[in-house]
Amino acid sequence: MASGAGAGALAGAGAGAEAEVGVEGPAWSGAGVDAEAGRRGVSSLAGDGEVSGAAGESARGRAEDVVAAVAREIAGLVAEVLGDDGDDGDDGGDGDGRGDGGGAGEEGGADGSGYAPGTGDAGHGGAGGVGGGGVHGLAGVGTLLGVGVALPGPLDHVGGVLHRVTGFPEWEGFPLRDALAERLGVPVVVDKDTNAAALGLSVGGEGGSFAYLHLGTGLGAGLVIGGSVHRGTRTGAGEFGHQVLQLDGVPCGCGDRGCMEALCLAAVERGDVAEAARVLGVGAGNLAGLLDIDLVLLGGRTVAGAPEAYVSGVAGVLAARARREGAPGGTVPVRVAPGGERGVAEGAAQLLLAPMFGRADG
Repeated sequence: MASGAGAGALAGAGAGAEAEVGVEGPAWSGAGVDAEAGRRGVSSLAGDGEVSGAAGESARGRAEDVVAAVAREIAGLVAEVLGDDGDDGDDGGDGDGRGDGGGAGEEGGADGSGYAPGTGDAGHGGAGGVGGGGVHGLAGVGTLLGVGVALPGPLDHVGGVLHRVTGFPEWEGFPLRDALAERLGVPVVVDKDTNAAALGLSVGGEGGSFAYLHLGTGLGAGLVIGGSVHRGTRTGAGEFGHQVLQLDGVPCGCGDRGCMEALCLAAVERGDVAEAARVLGVGAGNLAGLLDIDLVLLGGRTVAGAPEAYVSGVAGVLAARARREGAPGGTVPVRVAPGGERGVAEGAAQLLLAPMFGRADG
């Protein structure tokens, strides 16, 4: 990834959210969280015992519990990645919340011994505890600009508010950006995983106009038009998987029928990679016809499982379309997006870093 901030380092995370933190250094740092598996990750945090919720508790209350757990995880990861070069951080003191106790210092990195009561003062290079009441656990990490969070949409990028995420309607209207910022004490930017990945690819050198198609637990697109990420007036562009390809087709989690996402994921579930690639190719062809893009990039965990098959299948559909239309210059090229599983997390970090270096679409 090319950036004026220097090379990036990544640290993996567990805790059900399958998050990653991307840290750009050395001068300034941005933490990027990939919540892909966003659907799977959020549901496991909410329902697999990692975050308890009493029967009858409101959906908003459960969401707050999930956010608290994610904030603790982010704070611990940032401390682990940034803490080795800092001065010894102070241990977390007593407090009302639960957070990662202690800062990270020269000798030990992050204190990963579990969630300890306390606010946890931040050392020069470490993060203190992040409690349940909005403790500013990362505010003392002087080189950290903030946290970028990438997750499945639809959502309001400007306001940082989630819309009706397919399969998780209880998150509709939740102010994720503000909730995380309050707990972490640093600026937070929220965007769709596909937009974050597209931004990272563009910053990393992919030029012109291209579509990044992400097939994982769902199907979405990040669009770069004329060198800039296209989000649309209401930041809802790229809901690629919910274009209807088959009237009265199979039901989709969004409430419609015959959506590309439903058709594609049904083929994946049957083990029919060729059909899944063909469906994805039809959608890519629609984008090529509408937007006259220069390139199609494929990513996501499902694509990573059979990259050659997906590239070949999508390219075949686009080539057939180009022959029918007699398109000058031939077909739109297709390839796997560089960066692999780190792509979304690196793009999430760029949500903070890119605007510093003159990009208005960060």
